[in-house]
Amino acid sequence: MPNAYYNYLKNRKSDYYERKAKIKEEIANIYHLHGGVDGYRTIHVYLLRKGISVSKTTVHKYMNTELQIFSIVRKKKPNYEKGTPHRVFDNKLNQNFTAEQINRKWCTDFTYLFLTDGSKRYNCSIIDLHERCLIAGITDKYITSDLAKRTLQRALESQPGTDTSGLMLHSDQGS
Repeated sequence: MPNAYYNYLKNRKSDYYERKAKIKEEIANIYHLHGGVDGYRTIHVYLLRKGISVSKTTVHKYMNTELQIFSIVRKKKPNYEKGTPHRVFDNKLNQNFTAEQINRKWCTDFTYLFLTDGSKRYNCSIIDLHERCLIAGITDKYITSDLAKRTLQRALESQPGTDTSGLMLHSDQGS
């Protein structure tokens, strides 16, 4: 009977290793399904939703040490000091984001796009509030007044015959 004891010692953790393999497989599936942006905390929540009870620390260990998968981390901004705007314009829309006619009210804003290599792109878009459709949009490496000017120029060119005397362009007056 000595073999029975040694067989027991050899196989006593088989259930543990089987469960561990299933958890690691599920972590990898969730990670790749979401494009590699989820960290261990988010993956922990997804595992709990699937009925897999495991600690955050264990998920972190499986991801970083055993599976060698890491979430994409955005770089922190350097110490940014907010400046004062050059010129502040009155808010003519007063939260009325509807228009009775086409090409009467346009809204513009910048959007930050984070790429997988850690770099950023800036998109400037203009929409018509009558139909809520995109009039023009340009993406560039830098957020400049030139990007805003080029986007406005493209918007005007895309709407030939637009009476610009009654056109209102609204911005949040950010960057």
